[in-house]
Amino acid sequence: MGLMEITLPDGRTYGLLAEFDSTAAVYAACEKVRDAGYSKWDAHTPFPVHGLERAMGLKPSKLPWIVLVLGFGGALAGWALQTWIHTKGYPLNISGKPLYAWPAYMPVTFELGVLGGAAGAVFGMFALNQLPSLFHPLFRSRIFERVTDDRFFISIESWDPKFDLEETRSFLRSLGATQVEVVENED
Repeated sequence: MGLMEITLPDGRTYGLLAEFDSTAAVYAACEKVRDAGYSKWDAHTPFPVHGLERAMGLKPSKLPWIVLVLGFGGALAGWALQTWIHTKGYPLNISGKPLYAWPAYMPVTFELGVLGGAAGAVFGMFALNQLPSLFHPLFRSRIFERVTDDRFFISIESWDPKFDLEETRSFLRSLGATQVEVVENED
């Protein structure tokens, strides 16, 4: 297992991959997979589909909270550094101005808040998405290559508690999948 590969449970089969030919079909299928009680599954589309996260039953992302905390942390660090430098570290009385001249701190405080928020967005996204990951078992599938062009997919992982190869395959076919493929975890 390489450094930039996702860690998967043991077993030969990764799961099932179902292909759909339209956004409406994959949206309706996502609602039915969610309602059927599957928990280890995902939808794959060539472009964002509005409302698909609701159809999948996804919880709100933690990323906005990470951005908020690191943004405020950066602003607080900028404010604290300037306060310490001007009042304790290197106090200079210039033209009778007070040592704690807070209006002058605003540009640096703002910029460090933006920098902290941006760093939180980038590194939080990497952490939450388990990136970088240069390989995924779905990349072995020939039909999955069309996910970047014009096809829509649902993958259900084999370690889902409800997963049974034949039952899940027939369930996906009943949802209107044009193809259902078994994806192997190993070569």
